[in-house]
Amino acid sequence: VQLQASGGGLVQAGGSLRLSCAASGGTFSTYHMGWFRQAPGKEREFVGGISWSGGSTYYANSVKGRFTISRDNAKNTVALQMNNLKPEDTAVYYCAAGRGAIVITSRVAYWGQGTLVTVSS
Repeated sequence: VQLQASGGGLVQAGGSLRLSCAASGGTFSTYHMGWFRQAPGKEREFVGGISWSGGSTYYANSVKGRFTISRDNAKNTVALQMNNLKPEDTAVYYCAAGRGAIVITSRVAYWGQGTLVTVSS
């Protein structure tokens, strides 16, 4: 499975961004999809995930209520809507795919290339 993330950029605190991830080369609808992020000097951390059907979503406490993950199995895409962004959300965001709930990096089978999100104060 190949994952291509896009949509990162520079935004002011309180603003919004929408990240997208396009998948190819596999049976997209059989994978849990998710997003992780990695800030400079820090480990990669889980942000949010969605089940293969889209019926279940799960988030890190730090983004709950501000970020929303969604997927379109007909288009093989997953999106992360990020609202009320904070400077501490600044990181490279990675799209990820796995067979189960991908809340830790060891459960991820495939990674996208990452897209940079910078939130200015």
